[in-house]
Amino acid sequence: MRIRQAKSVAELMAAGHLYDSPPRTAWAEAFLAAHGHLMLIAYAEDGFPAGMVSGIEMLHPDKGVELCLYELSVDEAYRRRGVGRALTEALVAEGRERGCYDVWVGVDPDNEAALRTYRAAGARDEGGFTMLTWEFEVKDR
Repeated sequence: MRIRQAKSVAELMAAGHLYDSPPRTAWAEAFLAAHGHLMLIAYAEDGFPAGMVSGIEMLHPDKGVELCLYELSVDEAYRRRGVGRALTEALVAEGRERGCYDVWVGVDPDNEAALRTYRAAGARDEGGFTMLTWEFEVKDR
């Protein structure tokens, strides 16, 4: 298994089976152009994109830069083989190399697979968390 940062639209599109919805070329282009956005892809020996993790740098005037682990996905055929943990560890290492002061991820409390993965990669639980959202109708979604 090789893990490397996606640097082309072709790589992002080829990993489309790992996303929640089909990728859009324009959005892939914008993702690559946006400062602080990154995606690491784990490739099987045959070059198949077996998993991905994405992260977004967040900067605040009094804190500096932290990295949000935005999404982690592993193809069903490659689950329970350490791919998710390896991707998470690679993203954490990337955050450290970029000078971030931490990496964080929000996880549903009943998502046992994600909790096991992140804990195996060295994350610690900081307790309860409530997330509130404002949803908007997005055209072309």
